[in-house]
Amino acid sequence: MLSLKTSSAISFWRCCDVVVTSRLPGFHKLTLNERVEKLKELANLSDEDVRLLLKEGTLPLEIADKMIENVVGTLSLPLGIATNFLINGKEYLVPMAIEEPSVVAAASNAAKMLREGGGIKAQATESLMIAQIQLVGVAAPHSAKYVIYEHREEIKEIADATNPLLISLGGGVRDVEVYVIESPAGPMVITNLIVDVKDAMGANTVNTMAEKVAPYIEKWTGGKVYLRIVSNLADRRLVRVWGRVPKDVLGGEEVVDGIVYAWAFASADPYRAATHNKGIMNGVIAVALATGQDTRALEAGAHAYAARSGKYTSLSVWEKDENGDLVGFLEMPMAVGLIGGAVKVNPIAQLSLKILGIKTAKELAEIMGAVGLAQNLAALRALATEGIQKGHMKLHARNIAITAGARGSEIDVVVEEMIKRNAIRLDVAKEILESIRKKK
Repeated sequence: MLSLKTSSAISFWRCCDVVVTSRLPGFHKLTLNERVEKLKELANLSDEDVRLLLKEGTLPLEIADKMIENVVGTLSLPLGIATNFLINGKEYLVPMAIEEPSVVAAASNAAKMLREGGGIKAQATESLMIAQIQLVGVAAPHSAKYVIYEHREEIKEIADATNPLLISLGGGVRDVEVYVIESPAGPMVITNLIVDVKDAMGANTVNTMAEKVAPYIEKWTGGKVYLRIVSNLADRRLVRVWGRVPKDVLGGEEVVDGIVYAWAFASADPYRAATHNKGIMNGVIAVALATGQDTRALEAGAHAYAARSGKYTSLSVWEKDENGDLVGFLEMPMAVGLIGGAVKVNPIAQLSLKILGIKTAKELAEIMGAVGLAQNLAALRALATEGIQKGHMKLHARNIAITAGARGSEIDVVVEEMIKRNAIRLDVAKEILESIRKKK
């Protein structure tokens, strides 16, 4: 029976003697254990559910409770190591955190093919981030633009003064750009601060600078500033990656042609490009998660960059050279950092960086770009030959077997039988598992 009760402070529904409500004043003030107890009451959790939430992992609950709000537990992902990566002549073992089967294996296999052509080459540009200051309410926007330009050096001094440490490391404001845009709400004057943030991702740094500069822009122009915020279209902070694969390594010139045709499809059609670029990001984001990067910023920047011409297209390019070999290129924004954020507080992020053996954000960007290119190669080769499902579904079958309840040696038996039947489904896995256990 469902009954609805309301009061001035709270509205809730009651079912099966459990009160469920999302209006929880003071929830954020509770300790982690108190929050879990409250959640247990409201969501009808079992004691086992509570034990699962409070189970300690590689990220201690005490640290997790300081990282975000209203913490009730942590979520683990598999952490794998991609092998075979030779980038700029240096060997790397690459940590990747991801739940999707076949990604780590595919990256490792593609890296092996790329090293046959001399390995992957990568170059990251300077760590330039953009902070935007939005000015409205000026009678003559273009005049205001040049008023701001007149104060360009002063703006640099004001912004740089917010972060003496960054300046001491050689970073700081590199340029000030001002332009007028027409918007549905009328003309706006946009000031972009171009800032070298060195080994930081840089969002907090440039946001602080924009906040400091904004009142001066209002004073100089007589207008009103609203937004002062980082842009995640980090098109001044790019990574460029390329590599060659001999045709014989791929399986012949016909396979090379197939890969080029598969890329050309993505280049010309945004429906295909979306999945093509998702494959690139499978690799990039897996490394980003392992190393504590801002995955949402990376995704936003990549897809915005793919649409910068006005049409969404491929982030990569694949060609056949004069010898019939395959050559691939990838260019994309890569705003990553080694200081600040989750990088310094998540123990696994620190361990992943130790495994990589890197010291600069530039090197991390080059590695992540290289993994993106390798991942793209693996997907295109699969599409151009056996199809994407054959290898992927074999690995996916393990997840299905585990979901069905298989444990230990049962998993491999269930997987092999599902593949033999060409039926990788939960109901089939349960049927096979029941048969195995009956025989025991």
